[in-house]
Amino acid sequence: MTDPLIGLAIICLIAFSAIFSGLNLGLYSLNRTDLERKTELGNKQAARVLRIRKRGNLLLVSLLLGNVAVNAAISIILGNIASGLIAGIVATGLIVVFGEIIPQAVCARYALIIGARTAWIVEITMVVLYPIAKPIAWILDKTLGEELKTIWSKRELEHIIAMHEDDPRSVVDADEERIILGALRFSERTAREVMTPYEEVFSLAVGDTVGEKLLHKIREEGFTRIPVYSEDEDNIVGLLFVKDLLGLEGSRPIEDLMRTDKMVRVTPARKLDEVLNLMIVRRAHMALVTEKGGKFVGIVSLEDVLEEIIGREIHDENDDA
Repeated sequence: MTDPLIGLAIICLIAFSAIFSGLNLGLYSLNRTDLERKTELGNKQAARVLRIRKRGNLLLVSLLLGNVAVNAAISIILGNIASGLIAGIVATGLIVVFGEIIPQAVCARYALIIGARTAWIVEITMVVLYPIAKPIAWILDKTLGEELKTIWSKRELEHIIAMHEDDPRSVVDADEERIILGALRFSERTAREVMTPYEEVFSLAVGDTVGEKLLHKIREEGFTRIPVYSEDEDNIVGLLFVKDLLGLEGSRPIEDLMRTDKMVRVTPARKLDEVLNLMIVRRAHMALVTEKGGKFVGIVSLEDVLEEIIGREIHDENDDA
């Protein structure tokens, strides 16, 4: 083999060594779950990479076999044109610098772009080395099992969202961060933590008469739903909807106006996501918080739950500024 051909062969082998070594690090630095998500969102580069990345151990074995083969070929060729010590030093230097360090550093940073552009080379390599790589990959599959998908905990998701908002390149703004974090956290909160205590609840008694004087008081309080109790305040038997009083003429007993079909009762320890689901199913905007013995301890409104999600208090026209 003439010197120009030897030099060309070495350059080609180093290039393949760089591809196999760089892709071995780069492709496996790409999370398979991330690639699947990006593919579903229409990312063509992720789709090309996922096509080979999902082959798991077959991809790994093929890249390693290819890398070992080309590195061995480089050493053999250099050994034929130089003494053993010099050939070893030159081969090691070329492989370490141009076949390992540089390509791995580049692929670690631009793994998706390079992986997408070189996917066809990897696929050809996998076909060529299939008779050798497949048995080894099969043993690894049976021994180690399939690659597990990445599942993040709530705390990890919160950290990811916070990091995104802090990065100037992110499209997630502070309001979106607050709402997303609120949505992740509100299910850990209980009815007791957000309820309005019964001492602060404006309620009416069975036997009261809705007339001009009581209507004036209701308007002053500004509530749209009022609990109605019988005999004592622990025994809530209905709800008075202020909208049902519109156009009311004369005086009417409260029991004729109150509703009993929209009553949702929850315990103080009930999680807010469960409270919200109950409200949605029952088409109610307020839940009565009662202890197991039936003692009335407060109310949770839909507004209270939404405030936990959006991380802000909601003020209406009747609230004090």
